[in-house]
Amino acid sequence: MTHKTSPEVPGDRLTAVLRPVRAGNGFEEALEQVLQVVRLGLVPAGGRLPAERELAERLGISRVTLREVLKVLQDQGLIEARRGRYGGTFVLPRADGGGGDELRRRVAGVDIEDVLRFREVLEVGAAGLCAADGLTGERAERLRDALELTYDAPLADYRRLDTMLHLTLAELCGSPSLTAQYAAVRATVNDLLDCIPLLVRNLEHSQRQHIALVEAVLEGDADGAREMMREHCAGTAALLRGFLT
Repeated sequence: MTHKTSPEVPGDRLTAVLRPVRAGNGFEEALEQVLQVVRLGLVPAGGRLPAERELAERLGISRVTLREVLKVLQDQGLIEARRGRYGGTFVLPRADGGGGDELRRRVAGVDIEDVLRFREVLEVGAAGLCAADGLTGERAERLRDALELTYDAPLADYRRLDTMLHLTLAELCGSPSLTAQYAAVRATVNDLLDCIPLLVRNLEHSQRQHIALVEAVLEGDADGAREMMREHCAGTAALLRGFLT
């Protein structure tokens, strides 16, 4: 009796997408890349992803992190793991024919790259301004309080409290125009975020970045605050690109 194996993807077709991730957002960027492999059809439905060892090496991450990435895709019904001699991680056919009707409706007409770039410019600028200005007294307390509210927040409340922390930072930079623009762009970002799952690993990572960001701001480290905010925005952008583009 012969066994027919599922098609596999030639390695050179993955080279354009799979590359070593940066240390700051390893989980998010790895997830973005593997999602791109699946959504671009580089591994067709029924095809097998590269073995865990090869995939982890290509992405420059540990196999533990890779398994967390693969679990997200499995929970979303995009892949499945099969055991045995002919096992591996296989791409599943999309139940909606590859569409994702709800996602298309929510993001129709939104220029995701424009939104993400504008958000980064505003947030990085606000973080740098707050740190350079030196938050003291009541202003510093407002930022600490906003951060504290995110600690141990239930998943259902986390995104709202995360938004409040970022909006507080925008308000504290002292530019009402920037604050108004940030509130508008954040509303669009939240619409996009509502289209993707809440990932505990990502939220834990974001929280560590929040803490480092607030510390840099309160210490008056403008360069450090800008860099941490830039890294933080890049993590969110990686997830949104992975799921929505």
